[in-house]
Amino acid sequence: MVKTSDRINGIANSPIRKLTPLADAAKARGVKVYHLNIGQPDIRTPDAALDALKHIDRTVLEYSPSQGFLSLREKVSEYYSRYGMEYSPDQILITTGGSEAVLFSFLACLDPGDEIITTDPTYANYIAFAAAAGVTVRPILTRIEDNFALPPAEEFERLITPATKAILICNPNNPSGSLYSAREMQMLADIVRRHDLFLFSDEVYREFIYGDVSYISAGHLEGVDSNVVILDSFSKRYSECGIRIGAVVSRNRQVLEGVLKLGQARLSPPLLGQIVAEASCSVGREYLDPVIREYSHRRRVLVEGLGKIPGVTVSVPSGAFYAMAGLPVDDADRFCAWCLSDFEFEGETVMMAPASGFYFTPGAGLREVRIAYVLETKSLERAVMLLSKALERYPGHL
Repeated sequence: MVKTSDRINGIANSPIRKLTPLADAAKARGVKVYHLNIGQPDIRTPDAALDALKHIDRTVLEYSPSQGFLSLREKVSEYYSRYGMEYSPDQILITTGGSEAVLFSFLACLDPGDEIITTDPTYANYIAFAAAAGVTVRPILTRIEDNFALPPAEEFERLITPATKAILICNPNNPSGSLYSAREMQMLADIVRRHDLFLFSDEVYREFIYGDVSYISAGHLEGVDSNVVILDSFSKRYSECGIRIGAVVSRNRQVLEGVLKLGQARLSPPLLGQIVAEASCSVGREYLDPVIREYSHRRRVLVEGLGKIPGVTVSVPSGAFYAMAGLPVDDADRFCAWCLSDFEFEGETVMMAPASGFYFTPGAGLREVRIAYVLETKSLERAVMLLSKALERYPGHL
């Protein structure tokens, strides 16, 4: 048999989706599955976006420019200015989702054999994209006991070698829900300036901030314009994951030129998605503020519910819509699979993402899960109850 590439064989299955066959089998048995495994918002997409999709007046669905429509990039530029960041439309490239923004940035900035430092746990797809680009990931461990705060600068600098080319963060963080403080962000700015590294900053959850805290973007940092590459997406902000529109934002002209070459090779980002995204840019705080309040309420329901389950520890997220929870089980991968294959209570069960798939460090996160609080409150309360019942019955309960 003809052999597939070592590159693809070295990429693990998604921890978010790998249990889908078990979930499908449970549903086929008539079991209702509460999905806490994936960050698919249930919030209604803005009416302005839906109306733009319904009333497309084109008679030809054409290619767009490889960098995305200028009118959309102008709207994105205006959006950034509302956050105190000045990026011209020429410093914004539209991509096919945030995922393409990550991959294109890796390919434009990094060579095979280069190293990037990223937090552990991290968004699992970063690991896959790094493998596809031939890049080595150097993880820096963060801990649930510390609410996944960044380690001190000395720990970052111990990982830096002649091959190190970048630091990658997600802020607010997926999977942990942590939000990096002004002090932490300044620490990263000092490191990348001192060692001449890129700072890739995935900021797709920028709006989702809870409590009386300030959000510091990599775009706010001074003196590192050529280092910073912001990765962005419309998916979560406006509850429109399916339009597949993201962006690379940077003041580094060489990075933009490199990403554009890749954009030209794939021709253009999605036409219909850009139309929807541009309409979404007209939506203001009247849409976003109630959404943030709703997620803040769900966060409280989840954290309080988990806190009542014996043996469960939970980090309190300050952003995004994820929380990491430590469970009193022998192995979270086995437990999550068992919930779908062997457990049900009153015809229902719960699906979570085992945290081990978000860790690069071997053996880390074996008793942790990532929970996405993307269900309305009653369903979320029901899911937490099902988790409690499952822990009571699980043979590997500690």
